[in-house]
Amino acid sequence: MNHSLSRRDVLRAAAAAGAVSLTPFARAQAWPAKPVMMVVPFPAGGGTDAFGRPLAAQFAKQTGKQLVIDNKGGAGGTVGASVASRAAADGYNLFMGAVHHTIAPSMYPKLDYDLEKDFIPLTLVASVPQVVVVNPRRIESPNFKEFLELVRRNPGKYNYASAGSGTSHHLAGELFKQQTKTFITHIPYRGAGPALQDLISGNVDMMFDGLGSSAAHIKGGRIKALMVSGAKRNPAFPDVPSAAEVGLPDYTVTTWYGLWAPKGTPADAQARIVEEVRKAVTSDELKAIWANQGAEFPNLSQQQFASFVSAEVKRWAGVVKASGAKLE
Repeated sequence: MNHSLSRRDVLRAAAAAGAVSLTPFARAQAWPAKPVMMVVPFPAGGGTDAFGRPLAAQFAKQTGKQLVIDNKGGAGGTVGASVASRAAADGYNLFMGAVHHTIAPSMYPKLDYDLEKDFIPLTLVASVPQVVVVNPRRIESPNFKEFLELVRRNPGKYNYASAGSGTSHHLAGELFKQQTKTFITHIPYRGAGPALQDLISGNVDMMFDGLGSSAAHIKGGRIKALMVSGAKRNPAFPDVPSAAEVGLPDYTVTTWYGLWAPKGTPADAQARIVEEVRKAVTSDELKAIWANQGAEFPNLSQQQFASFVSAEVKRWAGVVKASGAKLE
């Protein structure tokens, strides 16, 4: 038997060894080799869409591959989260969730997924203050002070729409009622988009919305902003007073949007996803869109984002308990 190796055998063996040693690098460099799916757990037209769609367009521009949005609304965003948690962990399935998903564990005791165990946190995408908006035909108050006097004089007469029970819209309303000692009826919808449309149409009176989804409608005069949460005014809406200015220094509610991947997603794919998202969000195009919607990009590391999510779960559990908020 001839034990010698031919030149072809040597080259073949060297190529195989090189391929094995370079596999993680090659896989990372190849991503994305096909379109990436992103579950958005609310109907089109809400805040998640307001940031998700520009992100998808910029992603395609950068990578040459589509970031396909799959809207799956229902149950305060938990239906879409459940679907996303079962997706293949191959780097081609993402979940764009929001602050609502850190509230859900306290509102939905029988969730079939665990946000902190079934997902890998990747990055925050945007953060915007909550804003109190009204339909000007149904509530004609020229300013927040007169609005507050109106709802105090008429407990139960006025209502507010939300993206669903257990969402930040719902809890922001409950927190507002608690701090102002008012009673406003909660009307849950299947997402911020449908809720906003009913507010614009005049079917509901008001909403505690994330500024991102309300921004264009405020600027278009279809709804009126009376207050933004927090200690300072938002640069995109300098004429709208802050909660601190109108006597509610503890009313701080932020709507934020983040990106997760199913547990088990390869580390090299995670790194590339984070890299492309940060590149997109810091591009001139998206920075302008974010600023127009009153949004910021909190540039957190993956570990910082994970810690932030855990802190938000604990924080909202306290708000739910104190407010007595329940599913409706």
